[in-house]
Amino acid sequence: MSSLAPVSNQSSSETPVPDSIFKYTNHIETVLVPKLKNLAEKRDKIYNSISEFLKLKSIIETIEEHSLQNLKLQVDLGSNFYVFGRAPSTEFFYVNIGLGNHLKMSRSEAVKFIDKKQAHLERLADNYSLEINNTRATIKVMREAISELMGLSANSQ
Repeated sequence: MSSLAPVSNQSSSETPVPDSIFKYTNHIETVLVPKLKNLAEKRDKIYNSISEFLKLKSIIETIEEHSLQNLKLQVDLGSNFYVFGRAPSTEFFYVNIGLGNHLKMSRSEAVKFIDKKQAHLERLADNYSLEINNTRATIKVMREAISELMGLSANSQ
C-alpha cells in the first residue's frame, strides 16, 4: 500500500482554478481577440470611405477654383493600374450614396452631401473606436484576473 501516492488535502475551491484559467484564456482567444480584429477592420473601412469622400470634395473644390469645364483624368482601377479618361462636363457628378446606388448631383449638392456623409461616418468611426477601447480594456482585465488566479494556484501548491 505504500506504492500509492498520497492524497492531497485540496479544498473544493482550489480545483476549479485551472478550469477557470482555461475558460478565461479560451474566451479571450476565441471571442475577444477576433471581435477586436473585426471592429478594427470595420473602422478602417469607414476611414477609407471618409478618405474617398474627402478626395472627391477636394476635386470638386479644385474644379470650382479654376472654373474648369472639362477634365482629363487618370483613374486608378486598382493595384496602381491607371487608365486615362476625359470628362466633357463638370456640371454634375455621380456620387455613391450607399448600397451601390449613385445619384447625379450638382457640385454644391455633392459638397453638402459629402459634408453630411463625412460627419456621419466620423460618428460611426468614433463608436467603433469606443467599442475597440472597451474590448481592449476587457481583455486587459481578464488577463490580470488570469495572472491573479495563476498566482493563487502557484501559492496553494
